[in-house]
Amino acid sequence: MTDDVKPDETPDRPDWEKRFRAPRVSLPQWAHEAPARSLFVSNATGTFELYAWDRESGKQRQATDRPNGTVHGTLTPDGAWIWWFADTDGDEFGVWQRQPFGGGPDEPAVPGLDPGYSAGLALGRDGTVVVGRMTEEVGTTIHVARPDASEGGEPVEIYRHRQSGGVGDLSHDGTLLAIEHTEHGDAMHSAIRVVRLDGTRVAELDDTEGGTKELGLTVLGFAPVDGDPRLLIGHQRRGRWEPAIWNPLTGEFTEPELDLPGDVDAQWYPDASALLVEHSHQARSELWSYDLARAEKRRVETPAGTISGATARPDGSTEYLWSSAAEPPRIRSTSGATVLDPPGIRPPASLPVTDAWVEGPGGTVHALIQRPATGQAPYPTVFDIHGGPTWHDSDSFAAGPAAWLDHGFAVVRVNYRGSTGYGREWTDALKHRVGLIELEDIAAVREWCVAEGLADPERLVLTGGSWGGYLTLLGLGTQPEAWAVGVAAVPVADYVTAYHDEMEALKAMDRTLLGGTPEEQPERWAASSPITYVDDVRAPVYISAGVNDPRCPIRQIDNYVERLAARGATHEVYRYDAGHGSLVVEERIKQVAQEIRFAREHLPAAE
Repeated sequence: MTDDVKPDETPDRPDWEKRFRAPRVSLPQWAHEAPARSLFVSNATGTFELYAWDRESGKQRQATDRPNGTVHGTLTPDGAWIWWFADTDGDEFGVWQRQPFGGGPDEPAVPGLDPGYSAGLALGRDGTVVVGRMTEEVGTTIHVARPDASEGGEPVEIYRHRQSGGVGDLSHDGTLLAIEHTEHGDAMHSAIRVVRLDGTRVAELDDTEGGTKELGLTVLGFAPVDGDPRLLIGHQRRGRWEPAIWNPLTGEFTEPELDLPGDVDAQWYPDASALLVEHSHQARSELWSYDLARAEKRRVETPAGTISGATARPDGSTEYLWSSAAEPPRIRSTSGATVLDPPGIRPPASLPVTDAWVEGPGGTVHALIQRPATGQAPYPTVFDIHGGPTWHDSDSFAAGPAAWLDHGFAVVRVNYRGSTGYGREWTDALKHRVGLIELEDIAAVREWCVAEGLADPERLVLTGGSWGGYLTLLGLGTQPEAWAVGVAAVPVADYVTAYHDEMEALKAMDRTLLGGTPEEQPERWAASSPITYVDDVRAPVYISAGVNDPRCPIRQIDNYVERLAARGATHEVYRYDAGHGSLVVEERIKQVAQEIRFAREHLPAAE
């Protein structure tokens, strides 16, 4: 791959397809002991795969090649090996594989370790490996494999618990391991434990106070220098995510004085003298550097929009992946250079977003609105609901909403209660009345859009993927008169059946959200399940589902579809051979085309 841009070889393709087909690259990660060796993800071949990049020689090569793609990988600290997670056709259940950085056959990375769902990975400078796994049988386990494990030694289990958890980070000298765990039973708010590599406990940091206080912690990384045991963490003690530095050996706890609204994330500079700070506020983000000795912050100049990842390099520069709703992503550097561009056409630009702040039943709701370039208001309008639910829509480039815009639809994206980026109370508000709370916020924005003359009330489409797909089906059943068409991708449709079939980490999350299992809280589960309201659905429904999906499994979708079919409801179902979405470009284009076609076929004509 080079910075050269080839002429558009597909001039007959519509712009919305070009945005999917145009090659993209992720922010390159680099080996900390060999900064010239990098690993990134690209769809240059039409499927998202891992690529190795030697920055000194400029040589790049495709490292993985699987029918359904590969995106989970990392480099060993010395850059000698590429590790990647091998599941089966997107089911997320598998083992770690590795291959030499320069190329060669794949081999099992941790011989003797059975398949499982990944729960984190840490690779030591001396070859020590720490692997987190989750399985239905035992919950979370963490194993340590020493460098001589390849000579016949078995990985040693040092942690096991029924609740969800995983590997946080390994200290630079390889003696301390940070673990995130939810042994208190609240899967939304982790505690942190630091242990030796034999599992011996060193220190504990728990802001939940035994589960009575809903404050979470997250591991951001040990200091990347010798002799420094400090651990960078994220906390929510003031109602939002902020960084702090904790020394598990002394107990010293230091909070940088950043004075920034919104959520704040951070990472170490390579010499541990400063923090690279990513600040997210009101669906945009920016970068700062914070000098630890001087206790001073400095703005890292970036364009207005969204930073989707950043890294501080040993030469003092910062590389970051930037985009806005109107402008396609680029990987830039504070040195002024474009770091990495894929070959081929660039994605066509799209349209900017405007902000709407709408009073809802639980507070002010932030929505991002895009108006089509053609036509007149009121527009047919797509409410494109994000997944998660612990996520948020931002002013960043997205080919899906841009496709709807190109077909004459206005697009509205709602950061409902449960979304991140608006404080801990907003994120945590959806407990117990799961799904119903989010739909109250979406309804408030919908009413505002109609009242403002933006949206045609007779031509409203509710759509989303994953949790957004779940809210789509739940909304069609609980608000049947509000929506003309529903388009749900990889949704939760029958919540109880989904719980019994889904991956273990999501079971823990659902128990937290609903206050127990379906058997312990049957009324809450029924109230939050789309299948409870399936007979009230009036709008035509389109559903797409991956047959290997461990997050929104296929059996519960089939249950819902059978109920639609039994009463002759208008619906269409598309099943494809992958997991929770597809990493194959042509497959994604096919799905978007079918979604838009279905909506246009079933929407009433404009008056």
